[in-house]
Amino acid sequence: MSEQIFALGQTKELESTAFTFAERVSYLKQFGAHSQSFSTLQEGMQYFDAPGLGYVAYMRKWGCTFVLSDPVCAPENFGEILEQFHKRYPNASYIQVSKAVVDFMHLRFGLYGTQCGSESRIDLGKWSLSGKKKQILRTALNQAEKCGITVQERYSDDHTREISEAWIRTRKCKSNEIRFLIRPMEMEYSENERRFYAYQDGKAVGFVYFDPIYRNNEIISYVPNISRANADFRQGVFYTLMAHAMEAFKAEGVPYLDLGLIPLSLDSTTEHQESPLLKRILHGLYNRGNSIYNFKGLEFTKSRFRGDNFKTYCCHKRGIPVWEFLVMFKLTQVL
Repeated sequence: MSEQIFALGQTKELESTAFTFAERVSYLKQFGAHSQSFSTLQEGMQYFDAPGLGYVAYMRKWGCTFVLSDPVCAPENFGEILEQFHKRYPNASYIQVSKAVVDFMHLRFGLYGTQCGSESRIDLGKWSLSGKKKQILRTALNQAEKCGITVQERYSDDHTREISEAWIRTRKCKSNEIRFLIRPMEMEYSENERRFYAYQDGKAVGFVYFDPIYRNNEIISYVPNISRANADFRQGVFYTLMAHAMEAFKAEGVPYLDLGLIPLSLDSTTEHQESPLLKRILHGLYNRGNSIYNFKGLEFTKSRFRGDNFKTYCCHKRGIPVWEFLVMFKLTQVL
């Protein structure tokens, strides 16, 4: 397997020619199977386009290059497009990528591939609210019902910005909405995005925006990328919105629901290609860094859905990429 991955890099040099936006959307619908594939079309992204294969999406700041998600191409072509991208940006860091990307970048170029979190996928064909482990979900739904909460799917609502701004004021990071890792709430491209709003007494009190995940021009899953709730209403609005949306997707025959990144939800073991010191630092940040970001709360919330978890990684050239991480925090507007 390792030899096959390495062999993918032994290809003739590709000429990177800029796609039209329509061409890029076409690749997204065919190969956008990563939970962040849709987010690669957010404003401010740059692209390495490879005709006949797909594209790599990235942002640059202060001389650093950050790739978001796996390449939007067929998995068997990851090596070919990454080989050429690395020639152009040999010091690039790769954020929220799969093990297939990690294996290639480590074997071919010696990059570290360190787990930066987990993701979770729910099989909607097997989904239900029954079972002892989902009692918290049922309690939240019952509380919402008693408070007169209803859910509607709509494209927009007048209270969207009001709810979002009030929600941001309650966050540990208040200055700006996070970008890059979380796409903007309003994107110029929004095809097949789904929006669900929770209402109380006719006024919106929360919402979740879902992005499509594609394979072979079909939607195979959705991922909740933007969620907000009125700070004065805490009785399980997110759980209520999620449960309603999941039932809608299940009825439509959508096979999965992805929950997206669970940052710093890490396995206790260290893989051979990981940076051991960075892994320890990330463990420490999870345990002691909740004043910066609510890592534990987010992990708890997503764990209530009992999905199947899998690792997600960052690829980096230096064992301790201090400068790169600082620049990324500025890029994402965390700092």
